[in-house]
Amino acid sequence: MIKLIDGGVCAAKGFKANGIHCGIRKNRTKRDIALIYSQVPATAAAVYTTNLVKGAPLTVTKANIADGKAQAVICNSGNANTCNANGIEIAEKMCDLTAEALGILPRDVIVASTGVIGQPLDITPIEKGMNELASGLSEDGCAAAAEGIMTTDTVMKSVAVSFEAGGVTCHLGGIAKGSGMIHPNMATMLVFLTTDCAISSEMLHKALSGDVQATFNMLSIDGDTSTNDMVAVMANGLAGNAEITSDGPDFAAFMEALNSVTVRLCRMIAGDGEGATKMLECVVTGADSLKTARTVAKSVVCSSLLKAAMFGADANWGRVLCAIGYSGAAVDVNAIDVSFRSAAGEILVCKDGAGVDFSEELAKAVLSEKEIDICVSLGKGDFGATAWGCDLTYDYVKINGDYRT
Repeated sequence: MIKLIDGGVCAAKGFKANGIHCGIRKNRTKRDIALIYSQVPATAAAVYTTNLVKGAPLTVTKANIADGKAQAVICNSGNANTCNANGIEIAEKMCDLTAEALGILPRDVIVASTGVIGQPLDITPIEKGMNELASGLSEDGCAAAAEGIMTTDTVMKSVAVSFEAGGVTCHLGGIAKGSGMIHPNMATMLVFLTTDCAISSEMLHKALSGDVQATFNMLSIDGDTSTNDMVAVMANGLAGNAEITSDGPDFAAFMEALNSVTVRLCRMIAGDGEGATKMLECVVTGADSLKTARTVAKSVVCSSLLKAAMFGADANWGRVLCAIGYSGAAVDVNAIDVSFRSAAGEILVCKDGAGVDFSEELAKAVLSEKEIDICVSLGKGDFGATAWGCDLTYDYVKINGDYRT
């Protein structure tokens, strides 16, 4: 059974974390660097952005965990360390500093950066702050680490669960940052996951790469795929279960726990989209294939026109059909039903591809809630999918109009 617990990335045995302000960001009230540490070596896996322009930390991380091992994560905010001539050198230096402070090997460090692209990253503040960062590692340090990776996020994002594998209680938790420039493919924003479950690096990668297809790859804030997106996971085995090395009940339990954490992080990220006032969840049913269901769901939450309509609490269901129509999925338009659902109720607005009479007052009430479900039935099969997004507001333009300056 999956149980929600406290602790985030520190919920699993043997993990500590911390976050401080070291001086990368001018605002001294904001933490700008985070550290997550496993007291013992862990198996590791990660997935990365498919953007051809990649941050240097992704290149270094990929090389470091090629052996399926890691023991720490170091991540700075305020500067993406992307498109810099010395980016690789800086990322490797961050690993060196982390390894020296923790007494581990540089190749066992996952390194990440987030913030402005194309701005040189000075290693000096990181070097000066490393001792404070490492010495402050704590089993209660998740919140500080979660704050240390935030950029335009307005709330920290952390979740953890307990589950059983092989009759042993295990724990899995994560933190995430992500508010804008989110439209991933094989990864997302920055997400760091930790677990004390014993699982081989091969099965860990299988679990992660499979899960992101139904979670982080179904999330979109603004249609922009970032250069620094990464999801990384470390599993140190301290729960004491028999190592998961193949498919079976224990792997299924691990996948369920992983999915419960990643779905919750997706919802947190969607609800905290830049300038967002509402979290949108598109639930597609009745598709003839999983591919069709996912294509339709993602197209709907990506529609700027629909997102704007949700901001204005306007039940403009034609924008849902429009997004389905250009999605590229082969659907029968005459079989599509659409309804909007929230805490205020549910209202059918389209039946068999055509409009139906509905109460504008009820529709306004439904769409004025903070969380809105866009329910789409394609009427042609048994497959379904869910995608997450947010409304498009005036503040999104304000935030990104002067993001760098």
